[in-house]
Amino acid sequence: MPDDASPESRQHFLDGMSRAACTVSVVTTDGQAGRAGVTVSSMSSVSADSRNPTLLVCIHKDSPAADAIRWNAVFCVNVLRDDQSFISDAFAGRFKDQVDDKFDCANWTTQVTGAPRVVDPLVSFDCRLVSENRVGTHYVLFGEVEDIFIADQGTPLIYANRAYGVAARIDSSRVLGQDDDSGSRRLAIGCHRTFGPYFLPRLIARLISVTGPLELNLVEGDQRRVHESLQSREVEIGLLYDSDLSDEFDRELLTAVWPYVLLPEGHPLAAKRELGPDDLATEPMVLMDAQPGREFFMSVFRNAGVEPRVAFRSTSFEMVRGMVGHGLGYSLLGTKPAFAMTYDGRALVTRPFRSPTEAGRVALVYRRSARLSGVSSRFAALCREFFHPESAPINNYSDSSIHATEVPK
Repeated sequence: MPDDASPESRQHFLDGMSRAACTVSVVTTDGQAGRAGVTVSSMSSVSADSRNPTLLVCIHKDSPAADAIRWNAVFCVNVLRDDQSFISDAFAGRFKDQVDDKFDCANWTTQVTGAPRVVDPLVSFDCRLVSENRVGTHYVLFGEVEDIFIADQGTPLIYANRAYGVAARIDSSRVLGQDDDSGSRRLAIGCHRTFGPYFLPRLIARLISVTGPLELNLVEGDQRRVHESLQSREVEIGLLYDSDLSDEFDRELLTAVWPYVLLPEGHPLAAKRELGPDDLATEPMVLMDAQPGREFFMSVFRNAGVEPRVAFRSTSFEMVRGMVGHGLGYSLLGTKPAFAMTYDGRALVTRPFRSPTEAGRVALVYRRSARLSGVSSRFAALCREFFHPESAPINNYSDSSIHATEVPK
């Protein structure tokens, strides 16, 4: 029998293990070999009944942390909270081009062994290395637990389906397969942060008028964040752009979001009825730096042979509007608030964006073949009714009330 698994067998194994939910931990060490750390999902208890409680972690042989732990003979397992994914990303090497020292991502202390501990993890296990075993490409490191830190509250960061998620309590009625009509009124929904504020509050208000009081679990974020919350089952249903969605989801197209140009009041380009990439070629741009809009808008310019002059970037919708209001540039956006004013009272002007590219499409997204709970089904039905073709689109350029100034005749 060959020593190495076939590529097909290896990939099948990895695909299968990706379905297994794991807590996310950062394993750290310090000593004669220096300070090191790495993100792991393979951490497990071994025994609570040995001389000291024992656990194990698996670390790739090529990770500098593996040799450092073996030499220092101490390590700390920092089990992360659900709001500490940035620490996981740092120690997984995702920010290596942006930060010189990944330990800068958090505040640290020590316990008994001297291995670094995140000041505020969910749990930490301070360990001395007692044995090791090399299996394939990984070291299996066994540690006796010398000290334990347990936070008073918090929820573990979970990794499953190649995405972060959080643990959620399961109602007994759902376990028994009962419909939530029997009493549960929990709606777990994700929504893209740029267009969500425009219509989601109205949808929730309509739903409450039908169902009565709700317990709402709302995840707001960019395309990636909401997509991951669906993958991890943190939410049951989502409102997203119909772009780069996994095949594991069904989607229903609800409406089109037509891009527009945002300008400060009094800008010379406001004299035009509509604007295209050529009109904006020499103007500074304040880029809404969130997917999928970022790539969409940039590609529209480049397909027209124009390289936009990006002067500022922000992931905040209102920050972009504020910068435009103060004359720092124009922006392209897809959602138009009812009032053409910034937070600090600056007037804004909107003009349609002339582009051969089709509009962004908003979709209702949920797991394929999943049976939606009763409250989610009612929410989906309200979405279909709300976005019926006879309803007004998100951006209605014939409605002059949404402009700070009228389009010139």
